[in-house]
Amino acid sequence: MTALTQLSQAIHDAPRWHQEDQFQNPQEIKIVPLAGEALGAAVFGLDAKKAQSGETILRLKQALAEHLILIFKQQSIDDFQYLAFASYFGSIFRPSSDTPVLATQSDTGTPPDVVPVSNAVGQGDYTGYGELAPHADHQWTPLPSFGSLLYAIELPKDGGQTSWYNTIKAYDALDDETKQHLDTLQLITYNPFVRFQSNKGAPKDGGYGTFPKYRFKDQPVIGHAYPHPLVRTHPESGRKALWLNTHNEVELVNYDDQAGSELIAKLRDHILKPEFHYEHHWEQGDIVFWDNQATLHSRRPFPADQRRLLKRISLAGGRPY
Repeated sequence: MTALTQLSQAIHDAPRWHQEDQFQNPQEIKIVPLAGEALGAAVFGLDAKKAQSGETILRLKQALAEHLILIFKQQSIDDFQYLAFASYFGSIFRPSSDTPVLATQSDTGTPPDVVPVSNAVGQGDYTGYGELAPHADHQWTPLPSFGSLLYAIELPKDGGQTSWYNTIKAYDALDDETKQHLDTLQLITYNPFVRFQSNKGAPKDGGYGTFPKYRFKDQPVIGHAYPHPLVRTHPESGRKALWLNTHNEVELVNYDDQAGSELIAKLRDHILKPEFHYEHHWEQGDIVFWDNQATLHSRRPFPADQRRLLKRISLAGGRPY
């Protein structure tokens, strides 16, 4: 018999429903919106090690579509249990080998199912210790991930907080004339990992380094270009969201260079307004699950000599529309 993949092994080993001590009672789970915040809800009473009912998963999916991030408190799980839990919500994100992303492996051309987001574990460290600007994961791919889960295992004493930005609220706050104009536009987000390769590697602190935030037409194209709507429609709620990061190199399709650069700069400033923002102060055992289709996320820097280890699982998405 052939060896199982990591995901197959995780589901193979997952708790069976007939084992009552491993089945989660849906009545134990409470979902509490974050008071006064632009997005987010905390989930109490859920044990990610246990088998979950259809009622629970449907409820969590509906809560994610409404609140955009869910914070599961006080978890203690291994990689297989983490994968089994994440796979309730969708397929694991696996980009093609011609599209590098965070943690792409040299032998396979794809990332592992569970990615260390760390400065602490030696070989395989990713993202370093520096500030990470607001971004959506895998935005430069043909089929960006729909969401990600991040599990806190080791945390620094200082810094390292993660922020999320509600790009549905950012879109809703625009005037009608601006919305009508933006609804007709497509945006290309260029792959930062191709740029890193051309510059012989990413910065050691894990930041984005210095490369253009907008590509003018007289500049070379680095990597493949996948146009997506500047305003995307959420596939479950039908709400519209700005589909734009704040620092990666982008280009509006069939648009004047100077006007495009100015428009994107204005929208980036708009997204960063405090009323669209929530900052999460991590506690060990937190799992944060966010909707990548309608949020951006960023990270505060932390001291290089302090350990930080979180693990990320990303879930497959469809073509933005």
